[in-house]
Amino acid sequence: MSYLAAELKREKYLTMVFHKEFQTAGKEPGLQVWRVEKMDLKPVLKQLHGNFFTGDCYVLLYTTAAPSYYIHMWLGSESSQDEKGAAAIFTTQLDDFLGGGPVQFREVQNNESLTFLGYFKSGIKYKQGGVASGFQHVVTNDMNVKRLLHIKGRRAIRATEVDMSWSSFNRGDCFIIDLGKDIFQWCGSECNSFERLKASQVAIDVRDNERNGRATLLMIEEGGEPQAVIDALGPKPNIPAGSPDDESVDRSNQKKGALYMISDAAGSMKASVVAQTSPFKQEMLSPSECYILDNGVDSKIFIWKGPSANTAERNAAMKAAEQFIKEKKYPRHTQVQVLPGGGETTLFKQFFCNWKDKDQTTGPGQAYSLGRIARVVQVPFDSSGLHTNKTMAAQHGMVDDGSGKVQVWRVEDGDQVPVDPSSYGQFYGGDCYLVLYSYRLGGREQHIIYTWQGLKCTQDELAASAFLTVRLDDSMGGSPVQVRVTQGQEPAHLMSLFKGKPMVISLGGTSRKGGQSRVGSTRLFHIRQSSTRATRAVEVEPSAAFLNTNDVFVLKSSNTVFLWRGVGATEEELAAAQYVTSFLGGGSATEVSEGKEPAGFWSALGGKKEYQTSRSLQKMVKPPRLFGCSNKTGRLIAEEVPGDFNQSDLATDDVMLLDTWDQIFLWIGNEANEVERTGSAKIAKDYVDSDPSGRRGIAITTIKQGMEPPTFTGWFQAWDPKLWETDPLERIRARF
Repeated sequence: MSYLAAELKREKYLTMVFHKEFQTAGKEPGLQVWRVEKMDLKPVLKQLHGNFFTGDCYVLLYTTAAPSYYIHMWLGSESSQDEKGAAAIFTTQLDDFLGGGPVQFREVQNNESLTFLGYFKSGIKYKQGGVASGFQHVVTNDMNVKRLLHIKGRRAIRATEVDMSWSSFNRGDCFIIDLGKDIFQWCGSECNSFERLKASQVAIDVRDNERNGRATLLMIEEGGEPQAVIDALGPKPNIPAGSPDDESVDRSNQKKGALYMISDAAGSMKASVVAQTSPFKQEMLSPSECYILDNGVDSKIFIWKGPSANTAERNAAMKAAEQFIKEKKYPRHTQVQVLPGGGETTLFKQFFCNWKDKDQTTGPGQAYSLGRIARVVQVPFDSSGLHTNKTMAAQHGMVDDGSGKVQVWRVEDGDQVPVDPSSYGQFYGGDCYLVLYSYRLGGREQHIIYTWQGLKCTQDELAASAFLTVRLDDSMGGSPVQVRVTQGQEPAHLMSLFKGKPMVISLGGTSRKGGQSRVGSTRLFHIRQSSTRATRAVEVEPSAAFLNTNDVFVLKSSNTVFLWRGVGATEEELAAAQYVTSFLGGGSATEVSEGKEPAGFWSALGGKKEYQTSRSLQKMVKPPRLFGCSNKTGRLIAEEVPGDFNQSDLATDDVMLLDTWDQIFLWIGNEANEVERTGSAKIAKDYVDSDPSGRRGIAITTIKQGMEPPTFTGWFQAWDPKLWETDPLERIRARF
């Protein structure tokens, strides 16, 4: 550690003066990102979250609504020891500032945790350079940009800046050729449709966030390069074939652990063995000690801090982990998680065969109400007050509380038609909409144009919506930020614009008079609250198979409106459902509790059917996990989908493994090859048999794409059985 870094650390312990950036840390749900710049901490703009310079170090804080906290220290592959030391100091400071309750992660470039990757569903982008060489994080309309991004990954997407040369290309991957005003997605002849789909998400993110929506996006195939690309890269040589990702290994079958107690009794940190192999028993953890859970075979190390352990041991946790990694000769990129007692993650708890959480609530336990964090008050949900309460309204990616000016137009006959303000927030799958949001920030008026595209709208409407967005943007001097939104992928901020009402999405049809199709006499709406506390009401087919014990449903038949409340539903979902009943009309709703349904309820749905009745979703210690089983890299591997998954994460050219703890599903995509179909059953069996918690003999259910039972579809909100009737790649091409 350098003299300057040592002085920073000494000053921190002498004065306990926290960095000024921490004054806003953890005050609102969502992600905050800082970069270490000349031994100081500087915030990164929200539009540029997910961009990382390889020569730098970063500190990230993710705050949930509970609230609970996750701190990540990200280390670029070319960052200096001084920067790494400063990042470690700021991480410890931030942990102290938040009362010692956060979970801490040490992230190394190219080996990030799934928790980290889950924050960036459009992928993470590695940029060459760093603060030392003058590279800054800026949102720019600069049309002189010239760079090449190499896109890797089907589940965890990484975009790495490489040399702007044909020598960087291969036929097996996708690349983004960014020329400023024109962004080209180049698809190698050997890459498949799912890889193209994920690369398109990165390209759209570059256009919408880095270029403020003011660049043209084009998808090109190998061999069909336009002159602009040839001019930028020179004459095109023969492109080599793609190569398997040799660094990727199937680690899902190697989750074994050892448990050590760490102590500074002799004046230096020592680790003594508690148990050589998992599964462990929870009572092995003494609240007055700190422990290392060694999962080095899976490139992971966990540190557990007992709530009454001494301060020296607690503050030295990350240092103890790094010392342990060196002693064991584990790779430098081994992931480290530091966990406070009461704030254990799912990955940690699965190593214990008898784990129980005390007083299970929405927050991870008492550790999160200590010290400074006690001043962050949990605000009860009140849908009518969402737009006036910033603590409640602020979610991941929200620019404000949604209380600015909203204007909505529907795309109709190639033009934009104003929508009656009384129906704002009501969207139809057969339409496209333009939503203009205006708000004040720093004394200046700012604008966002959301272009919402329904899954059942026509190609003409998709094209018209793109044209009308550009026209509206130009009429406002090119200042708005443009955000294209596909039905079902709405950001939390868009859902906050409707003054406390849920976003209501009707199945097919259109909102215009004499539209494409009439609504049915029987309609069923699925109401679910997302992890960001925003609520959607999505219309599904009126069948009992779509019910879910964890949610609320509104059923309107020709003569009655039922409000069905599942056993695991929340008060917020119930409040949203009451709004949906008023929107549907038909008089006051008959409230029905699950298990006490009248005969008229079932007859309106065409009779009783099996539906998702597992309570696991309601108060889940171990949330569901989704894996893709693929041999696209040359051998069969299982790779986890990071973050909250949805139906579009099911790759039709793979076999997917859904782990709901008491059941394993193998979902076979129609385009999966023979190796994937036959080999995935062994992966599922090995996955369960090698689980460190000692799970054995649970059911493994094999199902085919298009034949999914409700026990599977119930883990996905608003499952659309017709999703794959249209090629997903064609849908995303329409957003170009």
